[in-house]
Amino acid sequence: MLRYLFGKKPEGKIETQRETFVRQVKELTATIEAMPQKPKVSIDPKTGAITFEAPEQFADEALALPAPDATAPETQSTSPVTEAATNPAPPKAMPPKAAPPKASPPKAAPPKAAA
Repeated sequence: MLRYLFGKKPEGKIETQRETFVRQVKELTATIEAMPQKPKVSIDPKTGAITFEAPEQFADEALALPAPDATAPETQSTSPVTEAATNPAPPKAMPPKAAPPKASPPKAAPPKAAA
């Protein structure tokens, strides 16, 4: 336990609030500078909240995903469908199965002889 208390000092340096703020501003500025379409940035002076109005789709998303079509409804198909071409005719009816043979009635026991 004493080795823990008086041993080696931690290697990492603790950032001050100013150093943290400066680092984060640099990272945010570099990120925004790299964007082809810049977002609108607003700061609320009362609360200090930072808000962004980002584009609907970022450049890397445009490469991976198709652009959304705002004019076409999402639930309806635009290609016509014909049932005759896609649905085959129903199969012919199969003949009914033969009924299982009826069980023969139980045989009667022979009459008992009178004593």
